[in-house]
Amino acid sequence: MLQQTQVKTVIPYFERFMQSFPDVTALANAHEDKVLHHWSGLGYYARARNLHKSAKIIVDIYKGIFPDQIETVIKLPGIGRSTAGAILSLSQNQRHPILDGNVKRVLARYYGISGWTGERKTEEQLWKMAEQLTPIKNVSTYTQAIMDLGAMVCSRTQPDCNNCPVMQGCFAYENNQQSLLPTRRKKKPLPIKQTIFTIIENKDGEVLLEKRPSVGIWGGLWSFPECPVNENLSTWIKKKYGSIVSDQTEHKTLRHTFSHFHLDIRPIRVKLIKDSVSVKDQGDIIWYKLNGSSQLGMAAPVTKITRQLTKESK
Repeated sequence: MLQQTQVKTVIPYFERFMQSFPDVTALANAHEDKVLHHWSGLGYYARARNLHKSAKIIVDIYKGIFPDQIETVIKLPGIGRSTAGAILSLSQNQRHPILDGNVKRVLARYYGISGWTGERKTEEQLWKMAEQLTPIKNVSTYTQAIMDLGAMVCSRTQPDCNNCPVMQGCFAYENNQQSLLPTRRKKKPLPIKQTIFTIIENKDGEVLLEKRPSVGIWGGLWSFPECPVNENLSTWIKKKYGSIVSDQTEHKTLRHTFSHFHLDIRPIRVKLIKDSVSVKDQGDIIWYKLNGSSQLGMAAPVTKITRQLTKESK
């Protein structure tokens, strides 16, 4: 959960997640919808799917015992070299270097390593330093300490240099380059894409939801059917569902920002002619009760819209 997400955001999600899935077996046996429901709003949903897949592998192949060889851990879905090293050093005191975002920042500042940390050349330099610094004894203490140093002292903005235990000898501190290191990636303006969320209602006040493919944005989550912006909505609904639109109302556009683009969402609420409603619940299509208690994994904008619709229906 902490990959790409701040601690203060993660804590309530983590607590709810652990309450529902207290051990690896509970997680492995859970339905994917329930897992994604607990992740809804946290973003980067591939993390949840990979966590679920890893739990299944650990239960099915390793009999519920987490593997203790780094080569095996790296092969688990969603776990790379740094995460595998952190897991084994913290849980079993094995000597493995780590290089998460916080550690990259500490090392880049202390040693004056320039260049964007995502570039291969720069990352190789940082891995070399991480390997040299990792001690033989008390590895778990060191690993936790250097992560916390980056998270709480050597922060991205306004680092607390006066309370840093390694202030002396730090290149960035001695040369007043804390704001320059690590080198930031050159940002390009994010492109803007558009889509239409089709909010199709039936006579019982239920709305149609579709499960998205497991790959791509919001993979595996439930969403409103998306109509391409260059198509006529009524024609599209007739072609896809065989239903005829009786009325449609467009709501305020929502903007959802991903790491690589902005998505402007036009929610259009649609009512169908009763006799033309022929869509039935299937594996990837359901009629969702707005005031129900179904635990579905939904993307943040879908959750926001369904909550608003629920308020309006009361």
